[in-house]
Amino acid sequence: MKRSKVGIVGCGNISSIYFQNLSKYPEVELVAAADLDLERAQARAKEFGLSKAYTVDQLLADPEIDIVVNLTIPKAHGPVCLAAVKAGKHVYVEKPLAVTREEAAELLAVAREKGLRVASAPETFLGGGLQTCRKLIDDGAIGKPVAASGFMMGGGPEPWHPDPEFFYQVGGGPMFDMGPYYLTALVSLLGPIRRVTGSAVITHSERTIGSGKKQGQKIPVEIPTHISGVLDFADGAVATLITSFDAPAGTSMPNIEIQGTEGTLIVPDPNTFGGVVRLRKAGSQEWQEIALTHGNTDNNRGIGVADLAAAIAEEREHRAHGDMAYHVLEAMHGFHDASREGKHYEMKSTCARPAPMPAL
Repeated sequence: MKRSKVGIVGCGNISSIYFQNLSKYPEVELVAAADLDLERAQARAKEFGLSKAYTVDQLLADPEIDIVVNLTIPKAHGPVCLAAVKAGKHVYVEKPLAVTREEAAELLAVAREKGLRVASAPETFLGGGLQTCRKLIDDGAIGKPVAASGFMMGGGPEPWHPDPEFFYQVGGGPMFDMGPYYLTALVSLLGPIRRVTGSAVITHSERTIGSGKKQGQKIPVEIPTHISGVLDFADGAVATLITSFDAPAGTSMPNIEIQGTEGTLIVPDPNTFGGVVRLRKAGSQEWQEIALTHGNTDNNRGIGVADLAAAIAEEREHRAHGDMAYHVLEAMHGFHDASREGKHYEMKSTCARPAPMPAL
């Protein structure tokens, strides 16, 4: 198999695990690092033994690079990805795909026109935990799915994150930060969404940074920090989803639970690759822990890039595909639109469920 040569744009907090993992996947060859701060790119390149440390423009101009991995802040996702496809590169981007639906739609249109591929995080749905749940559902273990619920409730990242401002700007908030994990998991398990509705609020107008060099600085909050949503899936299931930065004591609710006509499935944290899968069949009083049927249970960030590279070589659809990422982005905006306008948001997009990963 021909290996794709990869360059990473954005050498911040999350980049370390990508550099580490992409140095190991046989489908790719990591060759370059780039950042707005060239010294930061040089530091990452030195840390991981790369010969090329670039500005963003220099990386996009390098004809050797096949895939650009975009790890910039959310508001730069759309512009950097668009520049990459215009430069003839395939792209893989951290979530969300873009800040606005318009940016994302333009990106996908240009990529299609040029015969290039767009892939997006989160890729955790490719891990052993969620793939085991996918197999159980596909095999009929819970019958026909009829309902689901998801809960991501915490106090926000400002106590520990060194640069948390972007979490409270447009493109941030709990829905755009953590919602992609939950929505991607649900779409991969249950299929596309037909419509959504929701309520969204800003509970505190500002936040205080709790650690690091910026400790004590105030952050103005521009985006809702508690969103309660309802989703109607095309196949008939109805789900509820709460994402919140306004619950500092957390919650006892499961990350995701799916009810079917013949059983209930407890899905592990969609922000992880492994986790515990539990099943209770109709008529039983006992939960059964299900042995994972798939591997990839460690922190395998980068596996979506490896799958993209393999899909290019094998001429098949990659799993973390742009249409699903756009569908998730539209749903996230849909919750906010529905809250603001006081009515259901009818989804304009749809997407195919990604192919399952091979079992062990």
